[in-house]
Amino acid sequence: MLGKQAKVLYPPAIALLIFLVIWQALTSLPSATLPSPIQTVEETWELIINPFFDNGGNDKGLFWQVLTSLQRVALGYTLAAIAGIGLGILIGTSTFMFRALDPIFQVLRTVPPLAWLPISLAAFQQANPSAIFVIFITAIWPIIINTAEGVRQIPQDYNNVAKVLRLSRTEYFFKILMPATVPYIFTGLKIGIGLSWLAIVAAEMLIGGVGIGFFIWDAWNSSRISDIIIAIIYVGLVGLLLDWLVSQIARFVVPEEQKQG
Repeated sequence: MLGKQAKVLYPPAIALLIFLVIWQALTSLPSATLPSPIQTVEETWELIINPFFDNGGNDKGLFWQVLTSLQRVALGYTLAAIAGIGLGILIGTSTFMFRALDPIFQVLRTVPPLAWLPISLAAFQQANPSAIFVIFITAIWPIIINTAEGVRQIPQDYNNVAKVLRLSRTEYFFKILMPATVPYIFTGLKIGIGLSWLAIVAAEMLIGGVGIGFFIWDAWNSSRISDIIIAIIYVGLVGLLLDWLVSQIARFVVPEEQKQG
């Protein structure tokens, strides 16, 4: 068991060590403008060991900054999941709705997330709901598209069996459509959570207030480059955790035979 864990941990540990050595070497050059790993840790030690401080206003530890961003992501992403799965099933089961809505979705999904921020600010007149809307509009497209594709990929044999057994619409939904579509839904959900986390960090740089995105922007305006580096590490780790969380939920929900297929 220990040997298997070592095989898993050694490669990334070695890669990380090499990265730190290269980073330290490059920042030791006379022309270097970025802090070295050692300097970064020294300058941000208080942030690292005390992420829970709260001095009021925007002066909060990284835990509270990340938590605020996660709360926005949770709300926007949940709304996107509900609406995206519903719309995906609708256009996947109805040829008319697919022809009517798919061109609109294909155009809107190419709009960069931050392009929606001025519209949302004009509509909501507040920063927090505007950021949540940006999360919603960013995450919804991969959920819709993957859900609709999953519905269209249901084998015709399944539909034939449903007709022979004369399943009601409710029975068809729970016994045929959902089990066959769940793997596609979770593919969309996994893409959506990553895009949500990317979008909230960028949006918070513009809307201000508490949040990891604004923390990074405020650190830049104050020339605290080491703080930015530590915040970026937090962003990466949280993004990895969110991706892992959705994957773990999928492991329990997706039928085993569909995982193997």
